Amino acid sequence: MSRGMVLITGATGFIGGALLTSLGARGWDIAGATRSAHPLPGMRRAPELDAHADWSPLVGGCAAVVHAAARVHVMRETASDSLAEFRRVNVDGTLALARHAARAGVRRFVFLSSVKVNGEETAPGRPFGHDDVPAPVDPYGISKLEAERGLRDLEAETGMEVVVIRPPLVYGPGVKANFRRMMRWVSRGVPLPFGAIRNKRSLVALDNLLDLVGTCLEHQAAAGEVFLVSDGEDLSTPELLERVGRALGRPPRLVPVPATLLRLGARLVGNGDLARRLCGSLQVDISRTCRLLSWRPPVVVDEALARTVRHFLEHDAA
Repeated sequence: MSRGMVLITGATGFIGGALLTSLGARGWDIAGATRSAHPLPGMRRAPELDAHADWSPLVGGCAAVVHAAARVHVMRETASDSLAEFRRVNVDGTLALARHAARAGVRRFVFLSSVKVNGEETAPGRPFGHDDVPAPVDPYGISKLEAERGLRDLEAETGMEVVVIRPPLVYGPGVKANFRRMMRWVSRGVPLPFGAIRNKRSLVALDNLLDLVGTCLEHQAAAGEVFLVSDGEDLSTPELLERVGRALGRPPRLVPVPATLLRLGARLVGNGDLARRLCGSLQVDISRTCRLLSWRPPVVVDEALARTVRHFLEHDAA
């Protein structure tokens, strides 16, 4: 028996595309929305994410919405006002969608936010909690926080249930950007100067995030809440590289370079953000997520990395 119709935005993206399959397997009827010029059969053409978008044709008849579309990190920013552009898409666009959803009688709105709302770095052993004072640093994190606050106002006004999920770095089959670059480094035997790093970082496997999204759609206690999510096992950068190397069947070539030198060198070449992610700690406490939803990450780190590496070797390694 169907649970009802769920609209998934960003349905051709890394997370949104995987949600189509995972939520369908949980008994939801699926409506995928995408801005792609060549949407897959059965997908709905989404309007541009901004304050003027008319989502009414897409949200009609839906019991729930999972909003995964967003303006994310831009490697080569072209907008003259980066924060204004992030706000146009991630704040104004999100709230336009949510208002149309509330008017259409959508019962629950699940918003994929970001741990960047909490901040960029934690002291080792002092993870972020769901109720910590937000401290976003970059335009992306600021826009996600403002969207969260706007959704809470709309929830109070309309009664539509809003659930916020703040994931850290998400990895899994088909992952791009820095995680794929890291797998390529290890697979090619590139010497990596991270042997002396003693940080701790929370990551979340795509399968674990998908399972939590499904739980947040269905669990009564999720309404009105903010949830942090991870695999439940935090790794240092060398530990992550060792685990990836094990999955690849090729140990990483780790060189012990002090973190202070790495950070300095990265800043000199304009890569300070990457150095912070590789050298600094960012941990999240998922104990409340697990307790409130009776949830546990269903996939352990080594299995998730093995799935990720298999896809990489089959599609991206060349």
